[in-house]
Amino acid sequence: MTLKSIFTTILFFSLFISISVAQSVVGVWKTVDDETGQEKSQVEIYEKNGKYYGKIIKLLNASTTKCDNCSGSRKGKPLVGLEILWDMKKSGSTWKNGEIFSPTKDKTYSCKMWLEGDDKLKVRGYVALFYRTQTWHRIK
Repeated sequence: MTLKSIFTTILFFSLFISISVAQSVVGVWKTVDDETGQEKSQVEIYEKNGKYYGKIIKLLNASTTKCDNCSGSRKGKPLVGLEILWDMKKSGSTWKNGEIFSPTKDKTYSCKMWLEGDDKLKVRGYVALFYRTQTWHRIK
């Protein structure tokens, strides 16, 4: 093997690894309300057993720290630590077949996500043909 082919191989694998890492939703994201444009929280997305989950790790501009609008077992629980995204599966360039929970509306929606570049995540919650899409921003 020549020095040139070794260098080319190393360059190829380095590029492949950097693209693979950049294409991940794993990390911390700043959420922005699509209706008000207000920054709401920071959500950590993590992978567990081949599925992706998200939980609130910090509140921004919050008027409450508890799930006051929630019913059932979530009622009155702290928002920080609340899992709001679960069972997302990567399929090509999207993550789907999971669900997302809105603490302000106390509703769970089917969810689909996709990256726009490395630092913007489109998060869509939907019921049948009705949907809303938020843009979340990666925190580095």
